[in-house]
Amino acid sequence: MSEWPVNGGAGRPGAAPTGGGPAGPAPSGVDLARVALRAAREQARARGAAAQAKKQARRGGLRSGARADGRDPLPLGAAINRLITERGWETPAAVGGVMGRWPQLVGPEVAQHCAPQRYDEEARVLTVQCDSTVWATQLRLLAPQLVARLNQDLGQGTVRLIKVLGPGGPARRYGPLRAPGSTGYGDTYG
Repeated sequence: MSEWPVNGGAGRPGAAPTGGGPAGPAPSGVDLARVALRAAREQARARGAAAQAKKQARRGGLRSGARADGRDPLPLGAAINRLITERGWETPAAVGGVMGRWPQLVGPEVAQHCAPQRYDEEARVLTVQCDSTVWATQLRLLAPQLVARLNQDLGQGTVRLIKVLGPGGPARRYGPLRAPGSTGYGDTYG
């Protein structure tokens, strides 16, 4: 079925001929009536949509009905999950959860001596600080198992490496008569 304008397109450039030429037979009365009915329906739909928008504007905008839709209030957890998903914060939020659940993931004994410090999202490296060199060595030996456990919990490939730091030395104390800009003992005489 072909569509034809109501007036047959007579007088317009590029319009289909109305005669029985090579383009096909002239539209019959039934075809013209279908085209006119379709155009009238589209105009009515447009007028109805405009009237509906005007009516809603008078009422003060859209209102929630009996069924749930996107405008209804959300529970706090659902709102936070939606925000995390929209912003692309899934991995940082999951790793932040690891920081809070560290004792459950590694056990209370390891958690007592080792604590997560930071997570590098680009390199996917979790840095852990231990309170003694013995625990740092123990955690280095457990690192592959811990990486597998974290990836199982967070999603595959979230943590590629665990960087284990030993205990930091005491803060360096300078004497009360230290010269500004000096580099230490060998800088005394020049």
